[in-house]
Amino acid sequence: MASSRTGLIASIFPLWLVYGPPLTVLKWICDGAGFQATPMVVFYALRILMFLLSFILEDWALYELIPDKREQSTALLLVASSYVTWTFQMHTFSNSIETIVILWCLVLMRRMMLDEEHTQVTLCIALAFLGVLGVFNRITFPAFLLVPAVQLVPHLIKKPFRIGIVLVTAMLVTVVAIAMDTENYTGERLRLRQLFSMGIITPLNNFTYNLDPANLAQHGVHPLWQHFVANLPQLLGPALPLLLVSSKKGTLFWSGLTGIAVLSCFRHQEPRFLLPAVPLLLASIKWPSRYARLWTCTWVLFNVLAAMVFGRYHQAGVVPVQSWLAQQEVGISQVFWWKTYSPPQWLLGEASKFINTTDLMGMPRESMYEQLAAVTTCKVDGVDLVNQKHIMLVAPTNTHNLDEKQQVKVPASDKTLTLEHAHTYRRHIGLDDLDWGEDGIWGTLQRVVGMRGLSVYHVDQEC
Repeated sequence: MASSRTGLIASIFPLWLVYGPPLTVLKWICDGAGFQATPMVVFYALRILMFLLSFILEDWALYELIPDKREQSTALLLVASSYVTWTFQMHTFSNSIETIVILWCLVLMRRMMLDEEHTQVTLCIALAFLGVLGVFNRITFPAFLLVPAVQLVPHLIKKPFRIGIVLVTAMLVTVVAIAMDTENYTGERLRLRQLFSMGIITPLNNFTYNLDPANLAQHGVHPLWQHFVANLPQLLGPALPLLLVSSKKGTLFWSGLTGIAVLSCFRHQEPRFLLPAVPLLLASIKWPSRYARLWTCTWVLFNVLAAMVFGRYHQAGVVPVQSWLAQQEVGISQVFWWKTYSPPQWLLGEASKFINTTDLMGMPRESMYEQLAAVTTCKVDGVDLVNQKHIMLVAPTNTHNLDEKQQVKVPASDKTLTLEHAHTYRRHIGLDDLDWGEDGIWGTLQRVVGMRGLSVYHVDQEC
């Protein structure tokens, strides 16, 4: 738990709502079969869940949002054949949930605009519920709904009772979400009169956290054009030129474009932040009439190669290494993760009660060593190291590339650390650590691909 209320930025509300019911069913199945669900069983069960949610809800939403049968077929084919759908959308990212919630908010808005004669109480309640769920899941959620929200305003004015239903429902769901987050972080039930005094509002904390440049610097600071110039081409590939010259500039197109523009105002910009924009933009593309076969071959080749890279290698070692740590019988007390995705701590299972996980994100190497030096102690002669609590470092292999041991001097603390190689998962590449300018193209490929892998090191302090 973070030490300050502004550090409490992740809401339990969407996680409980999306993953709670299927995990309960999984527990019933395992109990009935007479075995306990391991963290890895849960991991793959959630992957299957995300596949089903994407396969059913995402396609269903696009089916409703695009009434023209020909455009509908093109959109469904492009989204289904995109590597983004196969890889990122199958992850338990908050961005994956955000994509589905945004699409269904668009569906409900469209249904509401098509029927001006009825108040549509059920639709209003559902829209308000999804809106609150989306905000508590990711604060960037409203950015993709700015255009359809403006289009919906005249229809709400014609039926003002709709506004009241939406506001009341949103307020009630917000109170429930705040109560769940408060109990999750404090262990205490929130009473209504304590809502403003002790209630933990995670979206507000998240927004405050992201306004601080020092916090963003820990995750990595990017230029404002990163999303448009680097991330969007990476996600769309050969579909990007078609988006510019052969696309339908409708609600879906402008929703995706507006969302990207708003997200570009924040200095930390990862490709996965644009997941909701991918189906919106692909659904706006018209299949090329000229050079159709050439474009189709290019599209297929791009997605196959990208799926291999992002689905098979990119940050692929995080889950296996976390699983390896959970199986170790030595007394691991603390694990530092550096230059990787944030590790899912629940994969440690029972070991999470004893292992303290610290995500150092992409901080400078010297700062990382200082963090390690602050928690390590000198070896004591005559004491069996197996019975001691171990400090471990998990980092990409190319950052150390150790076979045995390496000693590191930490000038800030005048201490000497010993890093001893313990384990390596070879099939891991960190594409967030590319530095074409400093290393050059060949040097970058040698470092990131040639020395691929995610390694674990024992960390000790030499006396």
